[in-house]
Amino acid sequence: MESDYSELDLRLVHALQIDPRAAFSTIAEVLGVSDRTIARRYTRLRAAGAVRVLGAVDPTALGATQWFLRVRCAPGASVPVAEALARRPDTSWVSLTSGGTEITCTVRTENEADSETLLLAKLPRTPRVEGVTAHSVLHVFYGGPDNLIAKLGALDEAAIERLRPPPLPNRGGPVRLDDVDRKLLAALAADGRAGFEHLASVTGWSPTTVRRRMTELREHGVLYLDLDVDGMMFSLATRTLLWLSVAPSALQQTGEALAAHPEIAFAAATTGPTNLCASVVCADQRELYRYLTTQVAALPAITHIETAPVIRTVKQA
Repeated sequence: MESDYSELDLRLVHALQIDPRAAFSTIAEVLGVSDRTIARRYTRLRAAGAVRVLGAVDPTALGATQWFLRVRCAPGASVPVAEALARRPDTSWVSLTSGGTEITCTVRTENEADSETLLLAKLPRTPRVEGVTAHSVLHVFYGGPDNLIAKLGALDEAAIERLRPPPLPNRGGPVRLDDVDRKLLAALAADGRAGFEHLASVTGWSPTTVRRRMTELREHGVLYLDLDVDGMMFSLATRTLLWLSVAPSALQQTGEALAAHPEIAFAAATTGPTNLCASVVCADQRELYRYLTTQVAALPAITHIETAPVIRTVKQA
């Protein structure tokens, strides 16, 4: 499957993955084109919905718990249930899988009461929901700030090093968000490249304060910058969820090996009937078959695997 995007588009996207807020002038210098060309290309790609830089929040850094839910529905009921889940502010990656009779989604819960309400009260009593399986995320091997573009990017090592920003210190300790912080995070969720002047107008802070607070939130692991990219840019059309069972003694090793595969966009250890979950992105079903029968088959500790093709994504981030 051929991509309709140019080589410059691919290189620009890779540059943004390395530093999502890099100045267009910096990217232009590394890619050997004019500032105007980069600005024009990015504007076109963003307007077409092909590329979006967004500010994302790691809920675990705020003490929340992240869950994967598998919701089995009666025939014909999955779409309205998925749309209802998508409207919730605590959900992301709401998808129809397994022929459209199952919904998978990511949910964050702030405390045990939230978890109990959603998992034991609300969902099981929803009309035409036939069953719910919950998997709590224990450890992420790949995902969040780690983007698939890092594995598929078109830039060489020299260009990557020129674009790579200095590493941020990792500061521990609790972080408390106030209403202004939430305004800042909401604005960045809409546009991760929003200028400091715009963010200052949204929050009422000065641009200097906005810059300082963004740095603090990133150093504490609350805020990270992510890239939402049209998979067709890299000729990727098929997304499949894998639910795997792995011997506990080999879970870390297997998770790390899986995370290194170019096809893996996300991999995490979880609770539940299976203990390893992954999102696989391939060009087509033939490539998925090749991947499952070669790279996955070569991981000896996997004792069970279930594949769930994604047939529609109702909500992403």
